[in-house]
Amino acid sequence: MEDMKKRKMEESSNGGEISTTQEHLRSLLDPLNKSQLVDLLSRLGTQYPSIAEEIKSLASADPVHRKLFVRGLAWNTTSETLCAAFRVHGEIEEGAVIYDKATGKSRGYGFITYKHMESTQNALRAPSKLIDGRMAVCNLACEGLSGVSTTPDLAQRKLYIGSLSPEITSELLLNFFGRHGEIEEGSVAYDKDTNESRGFGFVTYKTVEAAKKAIDDPQKTLGGRTIVVKLADTHKGKTAQTQLPPPVVPVPLPMAAGYTQPVKAHPGPAPVGYSYPQTMTSYPASSYPSPPTAPAPYPPQSQISYPPVAMKKDPLGLSPPTPMGMGGYPYYLPKQ
Repeated sequence: MEDMKKRKMEESSNGGEISTTQEHLRSLLDPLNKSQLVDLLSRLGTQYPSIAEEIKSLASADPVHRKLFVRGLAWNTTSETLCAAFRVHGEIEEGAVIYDKATGKSRGYGFITYKHMESTQNALRAPSKLIDGRMAVCNLACEGLSGVSTTPDLAQRKLYIGSLSPEITSELLLNFFGRHGEIEEGSVAYDKDTNESRGFGFVTYKTVEAAKKAIDDPQKTLGGRTIVVKLADTHKGKTAQTQLPPPVVPVPLPMAAGYTQPVKAHPGPAPVGYSYPQTMTSYPASSYPSPPTAPAPYPPQSQISYPPVAMKKDPLGLSPPTPMGMGGYPYYLPKQ
C-alpha cells in the first residue's frame, strides 16, 4: 500500500516537472521573432523525423495553403486534363475547371487543391504550364488576381503579337518567341464561341531584356506572314483611342417654316372699298411640338358676300339709308 502511494507521488512529481519545463520553454520562445523560430524548427525537423511530420501536418491543415488558382486555360481544357498537368507535383485532393452556368462553356480558369502543402509549393516554383496548346499560369487561390505579377516592369515585358496566321497555335507562338528568353506567360487569343484564332496573341517574358530582343529582332515572319511585335500597353492605348466615339459637333436643327396669322380678329366683314390692315406675326416653329398648318388666307374682296340690308323708313325725312356702315349696320346721310 505504501509502495503504491509512493509511486503516485513520484508520477505526480514527474508530471509537474514536465509541465514546468513546457511553460519554461514557452517563456523562452515567446520573445523570439518569426525567422528565429523558423530556423530553430527547421533544424529540429532535419534531426528528428517525428518533428518534421508534425510540421508537415500543421502546415497542411488549412486548405488555404494548398489551393491554387489556374488561369489562361484553353476553352476545350477539361477538369481531367487540368488535374493531369498538375499531378506531377503531388497528390491532388480536388481539381476542376469552372464552367459558365448559362452557356456550359469553360470560363478559362480553374482550381487545384493538393493534399500536402509541399506539392503546392513545388507547383508555384514553376507557375507556367503548357496545357492544350495554351500557357496556363497559377498562383495561390487566396491571393486571387492580386497574385498576378504586377511588378513595375510588367509593361516592358508584355508584348502584343499581331497579324498572326489562323494556323499559328499557342505552342508555335511560344516556341518562336522562346528563343529570345524565358517566357512567363503567353498564348494566342481564341474566339470563345468558335475556338478559332483571332489573329493576335500576347507573350510575357520574365525579363525586360528578353522583351527588347523580341521587339528589335528583324526576323518577324511567322507562318508565312510578317507579324507585328510591340509592347502590349502601347497597342492597348491605340485600340482604346480608336474605339472612342467621334466628338459630337453641335449642328443647328433646321427650323420648320413658321406660319402667319392676323394679330387681331375683326368683328365682321370689311365695308365696301375698305380692307383691314393685314399685319402678320411670324411664330417660330420651336414653340410648337410640330409644324402647324397655316390658316387659309382671306378670300379676295370681290368674293366676300354681305348679308342683305333691311331698308327702314326715314323717321326724320332724310335720304334712304345706305349700307356702308360698320358691320353692315345702316347709317343715314343728310337730305340734300
